[in-house]
Amino acid sequence: MTPSLRLDGRRAIVTGAGRGIGLGCAAAFAAAGAEVTLVARSALEIEAAAEQIGANARAVTLDVSDLAGVRAFFKEQAPFHILLNNAGTNRPMPPWDVEEADYDAVLDLNLKAAFFVAQACTRRMIETGTKGSLIHLSSQMGHVGGPDRSLYCASKWGLEGMSKAMALDLARHGIRSNTLCPTFIETALTRPFFEDQAFLSTVLSKIQLGRLGQVSDLMGAAVFLASDASAMMTGTHLIIDGGWTAA
Repeated sequence: MTPSLRLDGRRAIVTGAGRGIGLGCAAAFAAAGAEVTLVARSALEIEAAAEQIGANARAVTLDVSDLAGVRAFFKEQAPFHILLNNAGTNRPMPPWDVEEADYDAVLDLNLKAAFFVAQACTRRMIETGTKGSLIHLSSQMGHVGGPDRSLYCASKWGLEGMSKAMALDLARHGIRSNTLCPTFIETALTRPFFEDQAFLSTVLSKIQLGRLGQVSDLMGAAVFLASDASAMMTGTHLIIDGGWTAA
């Protein structure tokens, strides 16, 4: 029998879930039957997001860069079966313009916070013997380089290594760790960048399918990584890049 893509009876948590990729994947988990906890810093945004999804969703206001708050939150929760480590940021600029504050902003959220969210989540899973799936939102830029992306690439290449090593440590506990690696995805946050026609042309010249990615392009992949359909998959990555890294 084909393994199920259903997530009934499972508890999922998605960070950075107020909009864009996080919200889309949270909605996909809920549609597949999971009980989903949406996390973000903005109370109004995350509450609106949970309301948009409906009965299977609840909102939690939490800044994932507050590591003490993260530890306290997970310690108080029933264990989750699925984590989508999605919260992230970017400050595109050439490396010679990077200030220490820029480095800290990108690496602290994209890598440091992701590490300690995964740590807190898996500690609770291990304590209770809960098996499940960690999904870290990486990028095609975790596999290639890009102009003005030195900080972002550093964070995503680091995330790839983190996920592989965690997969080795967590396998004996029945916890899988993989990354989801999209190309440029059109969201409210990224749309203004694509108004620069030269930038858009450069991006589209590298995406072999000839279009920008959409949030919907990632939703099925996220459900796959969360479900029994990917039960033998750990320590690796799923690249959704329209052929960017194939060239």
